[in-house]
Amino acid sequence: MNDMNEMLEFQQIKEMLKAYAMTEKARERLEALKPYLDQTRAEAAVRETTEGRRVLDAFGNPPFSETEGIRKTIQEAQAGILLNPDQLEEIRQFAVMSIRLVRYLQRCRELAPGLAGFAAGLQDLSHLQDEIERCIRGGRVDDYASKTLRSIRQRKNQAEEQIRTKLDSMLRSSKSYFSESFVSNRNGHYTLPVKKEYKNKFPGTVVDASSTGATFFIEPAAVSKLREEINHLETEEENEVKIILYTLSALVEDNREAITINLEYMEELDYVFAKGKLSSGMEAREPALNTRRYIKIRNGKHPLLKSESTVPLNIEFGGDTKGVIITGPNTGGKTVALKTIGLLSVMACCGLHIPCEDADLAMNADVFCDIGDGQSIAENLSTFSSHIKNIIRILEKADEESLILLDELGSGTDPAEGMGIAVAVLEELRRKGCLFVVTTHYPEVKEYGERAEGVINARMAFDKESLKPLYRLELGEAGESCAFYIARRLGMSEETLQMAWKAAYGNGGQEKKALPDITEDKEETQKERKQNPKNKKISRIRSKEEEQKAGKHKQEDIKSRFQIGDSVMVYPQRKLGIVFAPADDRGDVGVQIQKRKLLVNYKRLQLKVAASQMYPEDYDFSIIFDTVENRKARHQMERKYVPDMEIKYEKEADEK
Repeated sequence: MNDMNEMLEFQQIKEMLKAYAMTEKARERLEALKPYLDQTRAEAAVRETTEGRRVLDAFGNPPFSETEGIRKTIQEAQAGILLNPDQLEEIRQFAVMSIRLVRYLQRCRELAPGLAGFAAGLQDLSHLQDEIERCIRGGRVDDYASKTLRSIRQRKNQAEEQIRTKLDSMLRSSKSYFSESFVSNRNGHYTLPVKKEYKNKFPGTVVDASSTGATFFIEPAAVSKLREEINHLETEEENEVKIILYTLSALVEDNREAITINLEYMEELDYVFAKGKLSSGMEAREPALNTRRYIKIRNGKHPLLKSESTVPLNIEFGGDTKGVIITGPNTGGKTVALKTIGLLSVMACCGLHIPCEDADLAMNADVFCDIGDGQSIAENLSTFSSHIKNIIRILEKADEESLILLDELGSGTDPAEGMGIAVAVLEELRRKGCLFVVTTHYPEVKEYGERAEGVINARMAFDKESLKPLYRLELGEAGESCAFYIARRLGMSEETLQMAWKAAYGNGGQEKKALPDITEDKEETQKERKQNPKNKKISRIRSKEEEQKAGKHKQEDIKSRFQIGDSVMVYPQRKLGIVFAPADDRGDVGVQIQKRKLLVNYKRLQLKVAASQMYPEDYDFSIIFDTVENRKARHQMERKYVPDMEIKYEKEADEK
């Protein structure tokens, strides 16, 4: 499943998980996260995520933090290295954290019995905590850590007090000898600032001199003996502190196994709670997992998109329907839908919750993707070459337990050849029996989706009026690229559009594909431009009177647009017909198609040849259009009123 990290952006999900984790070991596990192949383990992982989310929602974050320093400390203790007070203080905090975690887990026995079971396995480190608290305070070994240390420090303090008393007495009694009235410590010696001229009159040892040479710092002979005593006491103090630290280090080593157990429990809980935090942050839910090769997502959202601006995805396929072909305009959300299906499937199989209202997702042995450009300068690969290389690899490895996601299948080369490759690839995937979702623009691929067994078309909804994609996936219908609609709405001239249409489908392309509503909308746009010069702003708000007026003008324009006898093209059937009745107030035009008389909305018609070019002015069209029954009825109705007599036409639904 190497495709999922980069193409499905699963690595970003991992980074989010790692940001929630407190311990390095949990972050390492989350970095190595990959889908389970065992349904039992996958479902167990999902359940533990659910428990983690429940506990977090009920009691907040668990009472533990980074543990990497603890692991390093116990390794040093095992190696016989003397631990310093800071390391011991960290061990003490870890012991406190262990006790608090037990209490935290005991509170959630009914809410999350699986996580609550960790409380029974956490080891009691209260004795270690008490001993360190007794001996270490404020980042140093406390005076009361041992009677010997307390005695040494008391004697040291007494000697230092005697020195200060003697020096203060000398400063007061011989003020004229000193340049300043303070005692300074120079290189561990207690000294007085003696003036240069009194240097030889003051008994003691010169320790230092000022930069000018006017002052000499002299340790009086009377305090030298006391200072030597303090040096001796400091050596004793240092030895006693080491003894205490070694004792505490040995105690840590004695509890190493218990500390290690608690470390592993905390790191395991950190892993679970990181998944729970991600679930909470995404407002995600627990998915169901199946081995029936079935995918159902209701109101699912891509976890890396802003939730408030994301249109939910709804899709369901599997069983007899193995493949989905998504079509629609560019920027319509096809790729996002593709990535959402893949990413949510991977997340669920990794034991994670997914942002959705409901989901039942297939377990996949592999998830293969071909999404994005893939162009490589280093490997001298074009976009098409990269796609083909990737697809070849996918076809070689795919089987009935694979999920295949292909974006813009067959693109990047000659359309006819690309279409052929696309259909061949889809047929191979169908033959292999894997689940697959692909996006495409090729109409032939849409036709393949309509006729191939086990394949369904889908489209991304698009608002042709506003040119805005709706990002809503609709199953069962093929979409359009909407290139002509977009070009028209953005102002491309009618002549250019017609030329583009003919270039795409040829002069006889009417039977294959049409350019609906282009002429009509362009004429309205041109009229609007004539009525509104460039320097006049078009109001976006119209009054009720203006709306009624505009509607009246439009109706008159529609009624005059098609005349009896006009040859027209009817869409989407792309069939030729002849107008036998002008548009009514609803905009429905009477059109005869192959001896059938239909009422067709004017928007679905395009004028091919005007009646004035084919028939004389006084031509009787009833010869062409009326049945014998209708002609008799009309003749009788022209002579006199006949009750219950009517002329009937067949009405065709617009969506046909």
